[in-house]
Amino acid sequence: MSRIRQSQLVKSFSSSSRSYLNKGPMNSSSSAANWNHSFLYLIFIYALLYFLHTQIVYRLLIGHAPVTIKKTSPNLPLRFRSDGTFKILQVADMHYGNGGLTRCRDVLDSQFAGCSDRNTSLFLKRMIEAEKPDFIAFTGDNIFGPSSTDAAESMIRAFGPAIKSGIPWAAVLGNHDQESTMNRAELMSFISLMDYSLSQVNPLAEDPLGEWMQDIDGFGNYNLRVYGAPGSYLANSSILNLFFLDSGDRETVHGVRTYGWIKESQLRWLRGVSQGHSRDPDHSDNAFSPDKPPALAFFHIPIPEIRQLWNKDIVGKFQEAVACSSVNPGVLHTLVSMGDVKAVFIGHDHTNDFCGNLDGVWFCYGGGFGYHGYGKRGWPRRARVILAELGKGEKGWMGVERIRTWKHLDDEKLSKIDEQFLWEYHPS
Repeated sequence: MSRIRQSQLVKSFSSSSRSYLNKGPMNSSSSAANWNHSFLYLIFIYALLYFLHTQIVYRLLIGHAPVTIKKTSPNLPLRFRSDGTFKILQVADMHYGNGGLTRCRDVLDSQFAGCSDRNTSLFLKRMIEAEKPDFIAFTGDNIFGPSSTDAAESMIRAFGPAIKSGIPWAAVLGNHDQESTMNRAELMSFISLMDYSLSQVNPLAEDPLGEWMQDIDGFGNYNLRVYGAPGSYLANSSILNLFFLDSGDRETVHGVRTYGWIKESQLRWLRGVSQGHSRDPDHSDNAFSPDKPPALAFFHIPIPEIRQLWNKDIVGKFQEAVACSSVNPGVLHTLVSMGDVKAVFIGHDHTNDFCGNLDGVWFCYGGGFGYHGYGKRGWPRRARVILAELGKGEKGWMGVERIRTWKHLDDEKLSKIDEQFLWEYHPS
């Protein structure tokens, strides 16, 4: 190789080496930058996956929702107070919608501004504070489906004051509850799971009277027992029964639209439960009526015979036609033959608030409670109270001696009106 060629190769190698050496630090900086970008990218992917898991996927997986336990009253089972009384607040036709966005109906012009479902909630809260009931019975149309964008949310708000009070309560459905986002089965199931609720979808399977509990129509047929006063010899005996029945919503009969009614399967169950109480050996003493303890019934839609009270003595106002089914299922005949139901408490017709007697059984309207339900201008919303009182004997508190009722108006004083006796025990 010539010296000239060798010189050229050395220069070329030197030049290449300098070039490589000069580029070395730049390649090192580029690699570090790329590694930093990759690290940040991995952190972003991890954060995104964590967010999806905790905020979205976690909520979609069955069984991974936070566990909550239904709250129950420490005062269970239901029982009379130590003073020998048991008080029930009946709330009929709340017609709850969407809270503050739902306007009032049939109120005075001076009342309309700012009037909403919140007025219904305030009335319920006032009644609970004033009367301090032992139990609250909601007799249907608890929410007004067409005005409720979310049935569950509306029910939570409607029953909210009762739940907040911690007082045991129960409900049946009316003809408007299911007109929102839940059907009747779903509604009763949801209501039965709410805090302090004693509601049942239908009779419990483990009830000893199971022979009468197959294929019962409707959702919300059940019996709640009320026990004797604490410390009394009847403290472990049920001495008052509360029957709840689903009167349905709307049905078509021979091509004609009509209201629902209590079906024969429900009446068969009711007769069976009543007969079961009469066979209870705890009820064999003379502290009770001759064969079984008294009972009260609660459902929404009135029976056809209530129309007969137009020309009879009543306590309260009969201001609108009785909106009932065209079908007469024989509810009155069943109640009379049972002998233990002393009074029935209904709703549906908001401007009727009377009590009238049919063949020895009192039928009492609650009167319209809710401000989104129809009413009558200048006629205050109202609630009914039922009070059962025990008799006293040599052994202390005995069985139920009398049952009376009255109403409160939603005015400044919660005016008390129309107090009356419904039933009193007279030994034979």
